[in-house]
Amino acid sequence: MRVLALLVLAAAAVSVSCVDMWFNSAVVYQIYPRSFMDSNADGIGDLNGIKQKLPYLQELGVDAIWLSPIYKSPMYDFGYDIADYKSIATEYGTMDDFDALMVEAKRLGVRVVLDYVPNHTSNESVWFTNSIDKIGNYTDYYIWADGIPDEANASILNPPSNWISVFRNSAWEYNAKRGQYYLHQFVIGQPDINYRSPILREEMKDVLRFWLEKGVSGFRVDAVNMLYEVDPADFGG
Repeated sequence: MRVLALLVLAAAAVSVSCVDMWFNSAVVYQIYPRSFMDSNADGIGDLNGIKQKLPYLQELGVDAIWLSPIYKSPMYDFGYDIADYKSIATEYGTMDDFDALMVEAKRLGVRVVLDYVPNHTSNESVWFTNSIDKIGNYTDYYIWADGIPDEANASILNPPSNWISVFRNSAWEYNAKRGQYYLHQFVIGQPDINYRSPILREEMKDVLRFWLEKGVSGFRVDAVNMLYEVDPADFGG
């Protein structure tokens, strides 16, 4: 089960006030875009469909909508495997569609909260492919570890530890190109991000700034209890 957390932030350029604690009493309506409202008859819900339904939601007394992941993704895990944090999934629309949704939401006084998935990305993210190739700062964007030589056959490299994923398989997957294992606490296609990298931390803060500047009111933070593991140099801990 995913741990839920709500993170409400303000853009750095905006004066922060603790007076407006709107989230303490707000009626928040979660929307899974794919199944909510299809505006173009392609069988998939989209951002324009959400915009069309905003007046109805306002009439119901909804103060804020919480959008499940709308980012570019191969969709192996319903969008929780993000390939690009700053792009919209093509099946849901475009960034212009998102901007139009924000304009309508502001007009109606309905806040927008986004799902923020900071624990992992998709293995199709350019961050991950660059990390495999050890390109610049991307080298340490993910949690990599050497395998342990098998006692019976030293040419076989076993996983760095006996950690298991949420889905009860090994939490480690070997990447032959890099010659190391990477950690995935969820599925193989969701490599864990390395928060011990200060550059990665700044990258993730920049993702938040990007969407705050678009006008969102906050974030629901996914899998927040999994962001930090034991020291990567001590996988036996």
